[in-house]
Amino acid sequence: MFNRVSIFVDGNNMFYAQQRNGWFFDPRKILEYFTREHDVRLVNAFWYTGLKDFQDQRGFRDALISLGYTVRTKLLKEYYDDNSGRYSQKANLDIEIVIDMFNTVEQYNRVVLFSGDGDFERAIELLRSKNTHITVVSTEGMIARELRNVTDQYIDLNTLRSEIEKSEFT
Repeated sequence: MFNRVSIFVDGNNMFYAQQRNGWFFDPRKILEYFTREHDVRLVNAFWYTGLKDFQDQRGFRDALISLGYTVRTKLLKEYYDDNSGRYSQKANLDIEIVIDMFNTVEQYNRVVLFSGDGDFERAIELLRSKNTHITVVSTEGMIARELRNVTDQYIDLNTLRSEIEKSEFT
């Protein structure tokens, strides 16, 4: 029997994790890494990202699509933070991720979630109750304790660096 895997990448969360770590991963290498075992079949790969406008990141989005990712986007919204006195931008795609997870749940038995967001805790609990194996990939200092505690496997992004880092040639 094959392990059918779906990969969900919270692009904005992972952008900040990569920035914090000082290196960036290659979306192609992520697919290759999580499907290299002979008994693993990729059924879905989703990438979620916020955009400044609809032309933002067009080349990157096209590249993701050509690799086989389904790309979900939302326009960034600007928020004012009273504490810092600064504006920040955010596109919260958590609902889209959870909807896709549950809309495709019959297709897979393994999930790889690239995010450290604790908002996924309840969704992960429910997926695990359906005998779905959950792997969460994030980085220390950016993964919520609640999320780490409900997963079957936590992988620190930095332990994958040699396997998935974007090189200057990719």
